[in-house]
Amino acid sequence: MSKTEFSPDPKIKELYPEEFESGNDLNGLGETEARPASPFFWHPAGKNPFIELTQYVGGQFFAAAETFAELGSQDPEKIGPKSVEQAPEKIEKSPEAWTKEIEEFVLANEGDVVGFTDLDPMFVFDSYEIDQPRLVMIGVQQDYENVKHAPASFENQTASVEMAKQYNRGLRVARRLSNHLRAQGYSAKPYGGPFASALNMVPAAIAAGLGELGKHGSLINRTLGANFRLAAVATDAPFDTYKPDVFGADDFCTNCQICVKACPPDAISDEKQMVRGVEKWYVDFDACIPYIKETIGCGICITVCPWSRPQVGPNLLKKMLKKRGEEV
Repeated sequence: MSKTEFSPDPKIKELYPEEFESGNDLNGLGETEARPASPFFWHPAGKNPFIELTQYVGGQFFAAAETFAELGSQDPEKIGPKSVEQAPEKIEKSPEAWTKEIEEFVLANEGDVVGFTDLDPMFVFDSYEIDQPRLVMIGVQQDYENVKHAPASFENQTASVEMAKQYNRGLRVARRLSNHLRAQGYSAKPYGGPFASALNMVPAAIAAGLGELGKHGSLINRTLGANFRLAAVATDAPFDTYKPDVFGADDFCTNCQICVKACPPDAISDEKQMVRGVEKWYVDFDACIPYIKETIGCGICITVCPWSRPQVGPNLLKKMLKKRGEEV
């Protein structure tokens, strides 16, 4: 994919709140002390200081009729069932049995990968609360034949429609699982994207064993690459937890330049940055958001990522595991 020249819409900066010269300040770029992430671009009014910018950029999504038909849908067939009442008595099972049951349920109900972790306060956006102590993290794969058309345009919305469909699929899985747990007496709340709520999904998914953070700011899973979307269920069901899955993606990203070179607004840093007390890969908010606005969601970095390509990702996994002396 050849890199295109890009000039950001000057109105973007005009819509920044007075207290922020940069969205990176809100995200904690350069901060050395650990803290939860602040509500940001996809959060609602009252929580999000960039709400005017969010509404302006979101207008592109709403104007893209094919994309919005998915992204704005309230159809239970697309986004899953409404919440059922929690049963008054809990059905007791061992953590091992719950883990097996939940994993099988997710995979039988449109999920592609699943992981488990305890809730860390750092997974919860500042000024929000999550009452349940554990998280089920869910991944749903995008159709590469659709997302390879990224970035989308009003003339060809294939990539953004695929993104919206998979966010909806993730929410369907989470809502079904939540109801499954509530029917057995457990507290459960589903979370889906892209509109953010209390749960900061990427660090939670890393803790739950769904992959490593890529240079492009998205998760890289050992089987799905970066070509997937996240959903989650917070619950008090007593399952076992998983460990982070380190298989070599971070090492690969250190030397790979593909997403850096392909990003039209140059939003992807070639080096890790200090963000809220953690050295990590980071995508420049001020550069990324204007291009997302112009392209109904962009997605170039995920598309060009070698881990996402069906003919490349599996071979990369074998290579990295062999380098580590591990079995596939």
